Amino acid sequence: QVQLVESGGGLVQAGGSLRLSCAASGLTFTNYIMGWFRQAPGKEREFVAAIARNAGRTDYADSVKGRFTVSRDNAKNTVYLQMSSLKPEDTAVYHCVADFRFNVEDTTPLGPWDYWGQGTQVTVSS
Repeated sequence: QVQLVESGGGLVQAGGSLRLSCAASGLTFTNYIMGWFRQAPGKEREFVAAIARNAGRTDYADSVKGRFTVSRDNAKNTVYLQMSSLKPEDTAVYHCVADFRFNVEDTTPLGPWDYWGQGTQVTVSS
């Protein structure tokens, strides 16, 4: 049974930083693209970042480029999202996602992401 368990969310002031973690189990971690989505109240879910199987490529939403960094530790089956210069509009539930891909450098799934975590709340106060 595949599980993606996020942690590291919380309340932070604007301009601050947080690091989210996502521990994956029940899958061969190195076979999966990993990523992050977020959903704010009353808004649609949006893509945040993704990282290739070999960490050779990353992809970011325009709204977070230069402020967020996605990374992975394949030895620990864990993906991270380092968030800096946080803004109130970054407030959302952040979900970890995983998708099986053959190509080690892809960052985009061919269809819907295979697995989703339950999410962790990030709240940025002004």
